[in-house]
Amino acid sequence: MSLNIFPVSIHFHLCNFYTLQCHPVGRIGLSGGPVLARRPYVCGAQGEYAGLAAIKAYLNSKGESSRSVCLIPKSAHGTNPASAQMAGMKVQVVEVDKDGNIDLSHLKALVDKHKASLAAMMITYPSTFGVFEERIRDVCDLIHSNGGQVYLDGANMNAQVGLCRPGDYGSDVSHLNLHKTFCIPHGGGGPGMGPIGVKAHLAPFLPSHPVVPMQSVNTSSSLGTISAAPWGSSAILPISWAYIKMMGSKGLVHATEVAILNANYMAKRLEGHYKILFKGRKGFHAPTMSWPVAGTLMIEPTESEDKAEMDRFCDALMGIRQEIADIEEGRMDSRINPLKMAPHSLACISSSNWDRPYSREYAAFPLPFIRPETKFWPTISRIDDIYGDQHLVCTCPPMEVYESPYEEKRASS
Repeated sequence: MSLNIFPVSIHFHLCNFYTLQCHPVGRIGLSGGPVLARRPYVCGAQGEYAGLAAIKAYLNSKGESSRSVCLIPKSAHGTNPASAQMAGMKVQVVEVDKDGNIDLSHLKALVDKHKASLAAMMITYPSTFGVFEERIRDVCDLIHSNGGQVYLDGANMNAQVGLCRPGDYGSDVSHLNLHKTFCIPHGGGGPGMGPIGVKAHLAPFLPSHPVVPMQSVNTSSSLGTISAAPWGSSAILPISWAYIKMMGSKGLVHATEVAILNANYMAKRLEGHYKILFKGRKGFHAPTMSWPVAGTLMIEPTESEDKAEMDRFCDALMGIRQEIADIEEGRMDSRINPLKMAPHSLACISSSNWDRPYSREYAAFPLPFIRPETKFWPTISRIDDIYGDQHLVCTCPPMEVYESPYEEKRASS
């Protein structure tokens, strides 16, 4: 996530943007779509649903209501299968190859199998595995040639702003997460926003509203309303507008280039200490890493972090890996060691009772850049891991569980 909300907010308030209305200036150039949906939905998943609803309504208008299969790669953004099911589509999962790209042979097999019922494919580009699909145009062309539409999830738009446009390489619906790439705070500091850009043939089928007339929308063809607030959380939209205007085209391109550079720099520094799951065949790595894969860590430096901060983070991860090696090689006790006993609170360090096989100094300042005047002291020490082990919280299920078994059911009936 880009962490540039603070400086933009300062200018936002100084310049009195309080009565500014949101206009899609510059955003058509970002998405590559000739029509931009002028309803920035209140979250990314709602934008996904709106785009899929438009696709479904478009297919219905052509007498192709039987088209209901949505292909989703394993490398897609995690919300995609849920949105597809909400839109009444049946999910089929596409495998990835050893480099993290969409497996074209498996994709072609699924397209052939569901040719008559193919509605759409949802693609995250670059993917959630951090890979720029080398044959993205071929993927989009394959879907189009078999009667489907392409939905582009913009969760990782931070890696392509100004360098490429989804509409140019084949997207019919292009989704932008303003809370990821365009400066709106994320999560609890949000709310998030998920506007979508669509090609002209889908514009009449965008969601309608019972009170506010929607430009270019054919109310009789639309699948209906998906948001009570037609403009989403409109009060925060000028933040993204101000960010785009302040950065300009050159600034946006530079931010994208730095984000990609930062991610590759961190991946290169850490590759000798941790396994980088996917890099892509050319060695490029987008500003997101392996989120949906169990046992991995997602790192998003974006363009917001400078080299010194990234080096500190990498040094910390490398230090943790060394502590693991000390346990593996018997230099540290397997139960009482700096890794398992961390974090060390101020109360713990200053206690008169210190019975651990490593020094207080190492516990408090394990790396050269951690000093008394800069250290952020944790308020508690290690949580109760045993309690956590005995009260399990389920992880996200694998993508396969979203597959619709309708083919098997139909075959057996």
